[in-house]
Order: sequence, then structure tokens, then C-alpha cells
Amino acid sequence: MKSAHIRWVVLLGTVAIAGILLFQLYFIWKTWNLNERKFTQSAQIALRKVADDLALLDSIQPSISNPVKQLSPNYFVVESQGNIEPNLLEFYLQKEFRNCNLNLDFEYGIYNCHTDKMIYGDYVEASGSANVIKTKKTLPKYEQYVYYFGVNFPTQKSYLIGKLSIWIIFSGLLLMVMIFFTYSLYVILKQKRLSELQKDFIDNMAHEFKTPISSILISSEVLSKPDICNQPERLLTYANIIGAETRRLNEQLEKILQITRIDKKGFDLQKEEMGLHALILPIVQSFQSLNKDFEISCKLEAEHDKIFADKIHFTNIIINLIDNAIKYSSSNKTITVSTSEVPKFLVLAIRDSGIGVAPKHLNKIFNKFYRISDVKPNNGGLGLGLYYVKNVCKKHGWQITVESEPEQYTIFKIFIPLK
Repeated sequence: MKSAHIRWVVLLGTVAIAGILLFQLYFIWKTWNLNERKFTQSAQIALRKVADDLALLDSIQPSISNPVKQLSPNYFVVESQGNIEPNLLEFYLQKEFRNCNLNLDFEYGIYNCHTDKMIYGDYVEASGSANVIKTKKTLPKYEQYVYYFGVNFPTQKSYLIGKLSIWIIFSGLLLMVMIFFTYSLYVILKQKRLSELQKDFIDNMAHEFKTPISSILISSEVLSKPDICNQPERLLTYANIIGAETRRLNEQLEKILQITRIDKKGFDLQKEEMGLHALILPIVQSFQSLNKDFEISCKLEAEHDKIFADKIHFTNIIINLIDNAIKYSSSNKTITVSTSEVPKFLVLAIRDSGIGVAPKHLNKIFNKFYRISDVKPNNGGLGLGLYYVKNVCKKHGWQITVESEPEQYTIFKIFIPLK
């Protein structure tokens, strides 16, 4: 899929999902407000009817004005014209709440003018079960009324949420759609990235293989000429070229096979005790003899250099890092391999004075197939070396870090726990 198509899919999908989500949230908000107003109206109607019933019971003319005052979304006080008997009050409250279809818990209290306090009445559970919600058993007073009772609905929010159950289910389904859409985008982008990596890998591999194959073909053509036997020096030169290019091809294929084994089933380590300095020195000397233009120095200052590691894999780590330093060195062809100690760790550092790595690439250079395409693209490589190094360090339980300053230096550090 082309990048432009993916961008349109992401944009349109995001707009559509966001629009549906906003509409859903707006509709839930409007429905909540509607249910809250309906609840308030029903509660006021029921409580006014209770006040009227209490007044008529004492042969008092009900108040013309509204005796119900809402102090909070779930708390009401009701002015009374007659005596308030707790049992009768509870009976009338249950009756009128049922008539108004208010099937939720409530608690009530009656104001006592002698003590100037709200006397707690009782907690009434709508379903009749014994699961009573814990309350403070104190209801606020209302200074404007002289004789009144208060009714609190502690489960009002749960009651209103229950009214929204169907919309909550729809919202859950919408959330699942959003999760699926997000996951789909993740898969699409991941597949696109893998496709690009695969294409880059094939291009790089073709480029890496083309040069040695061409050299081998040319050398074989020269060696096939009848008079080549009369030129032993030339024969030896082309034979060496074939050998060198064949080894180069073999090294590249071995890298690919190593990564394949790591990705498929991992790899086992054959750990043994070894001296880090004794392992580093011959590798550095070998690189120095093959690369006369470079100065590869050692600063092996760690006092305790004994480590437990897989010798083959650890050797490959050092070779990969030094080879990488050589590839990306600038005119200042100086490479330093050093060891030191910090609390609890032996540190192996390989530093070059090369072109460096831009900050945007630092957290990606250990990814499989990742190559910095905008810097020295002709240096070759398949983008597997640092990925291999990272995995070997991880398998050993070590930590590898990289620091770099563009056009100045790059330094790789491996932290090996001291035993």
C-alpha cells in the first residue's frame, strides 16, 4: 500500500471515529441531564404529595407555595404544616416514590427544634435487601424552614447510570471498534515498515553481493586464459582476489544466518571464564595490520578483566564494533578501545573520531536492517551488525549504550557486571 493511501486511511478513519465518539459523548451527556431533570421533577412531585398528605392528616390546609427545596442533586428538604410522625413519614415516602417510579434507596431525617438538630430517621432500601449503603447518618439543616424533614438519595448516581445502561453498552462497543481500528493501523504501519525494511535489505544485499561476485567473475575469466600459467605473479593475485571475495561473501551469508537463528529460536551461549584484555589485544592487532591508514590504540585500564562470556559471540561483538568504527571514520582515523571500572561494572568502550550519528538515529541504530541512509551510503553493510551486537549483549545480561556527537565522535559502551 502506498504511503499516500495509508495517510488517507489514517486521516479518514481517525476523523470518522472521533466524530462518532464525540457524538456518543454528547448524546450521553444530554441523556444524563435529561434523566437528572426528570429525577428532580419526580422527586419534587412525590415529596410535595407527602407534605400535602401529612397536612391533610392533621386537618391542615396544604401550602399553596412549593414546600420542597433542593439543596443538592440528591438532597431535598420539605417544609411541613403538620406533625411529622416517623413511621407515617416513611410510609408516605415509600408510597409516593413508588407512584412516581422512583425505585431507589433513600434515607430521611426530621428536624428537631428543641435540639436544633436533624434527627436521623432510617435508611430504606428499595429492593428490600439487607445491603445497606454506609452513610454518615447526619443530614444537613436548612435555616429557612422552621419545621421540616429531609430526604437524601445516596444511590442517585448509580440510579441515573442504570438509566444509561444501553448507551454505556454502545459506548463499550464503540471503544472496541476504536481499539480494533488502532490495532489495525498499527499492523498496517508495521507491515509497511517491514516491507520497506525488506526492500532496503534486498537492495543492500544485492549491492553487497554484486561487487564480490563481479570480482570473482573477472578473476575467473582471467584465470581461464591459456597464457595465465606463464604469469605466476598475476595468477597468484587473481587467486587471492577470488579467495578474499569468497570469504567476504561467506561472512555476509554467515551474518544473515546468525540473525535468522536469533529470530527463529534464539541461540545458546557457551560461557567460559576468560581475560578480556587477552581477548581484545589480538583482535586489535589483526585490524591494525589490515588497516594501515587507521590508528587503533588500546587503553586497557581495568584491574579486574575476568569475565564469563561466549568467546565466539563476544569476539564477534568486538569485530563488529571496530569494523563499524572503521567504516564511519572521517579524515581523523583514530579508534580507541578501552576498558575501565565503575561501581559494580566492567566497561568496554570503543570510540572513533568519525562522522558521528545524528540524535534522531541514536535510538534506532540497533534495529534490524536499520541503516543511516543519509550518511556515507557507499560504506556497505546490511544493517545487521549492531542488531546482532545488541542481542548478544542482551543474552549475556549486559547493557550496551551509544553516545555520539555529529562530525566528532561515536562511542559504544558495554557494561559487564563484575563478579
